Amino acid sequence: MEYEQKAMTMLKIDVRDVRLEDAAEIVGILNPIIEAGVYTALDTPVTVEEQRRFIREFPERGIFHVAVADGHVLGLQSLEPFATYTRAFDHVAVIGTYVALRHRRRGVARSLFAATIARAVSMGYEKIFTYVREDNPVALATYLAQGFSVVGVARRHARVGRKYVNEVFIEKFLT
Repeated sequence: MEYEQKAMTMLKIDVRDVRLEDAAEIVGILNPIIEAGVYTALDTPVTVEEQRRFIREFPERGIFHVAVADGHVLGLQSLEPFATYTRAFDHVAVIGTYVALRHRRRGVARSLFAATIARAVSMGYEKIFTYVREDNPVALATYLAQGFSVVGVARRHARVGRKYVNEVFIEKFLT
C-alpha cells in the first residue's frame, strides 16, 4: 500500500478541456461520490448519456476541465456563469470540483484549480463562488487552501435522502 501511495504521488497530471468521450469516466467518478451520500448535495446517479448531454450543452462562457494521468480521468472541475438572467453577475462564476475517491490527496484538485483559475481570469471572471457541505471538512479545506473564504452557512440548505445538511458558502476574488 505504501508503494502504491508513493507511486500515485509521482503521477504526471495533465489538465485539459473535457471531451465527449470522457463521459463514461466522469460518470465513474461522480456516481461513487453521489452514492456515498456524504461528499456532495447531488443525490441522483448520472448516466453516461446525461453526462454527454451536459458536456454538449455546457455554457459557452464556462470552463470544464478534466485531470488526466496515464490516459485516465482522475477528476473534473466545472466553472459556469453564476446567473445568465442578468449581466449584473457576468463577473461571477460558480465552480464544482470532483476527484475520484481513490485519487484524493494526490494533487488532482490542485492541478485543476491552477488551470481553471488561470482560464477564468483570462475570460474576465473576477470572483468564483460555490458551496460545500458543512460535514465535508476535507472539501472545505481544499477550497480554503486555494484562497477561498467563508461567506456564511446556509442551515438545512440541502436534503440528501432524509437528512438535511448545512452548506458553507465560499468565494474567491480573482482580481
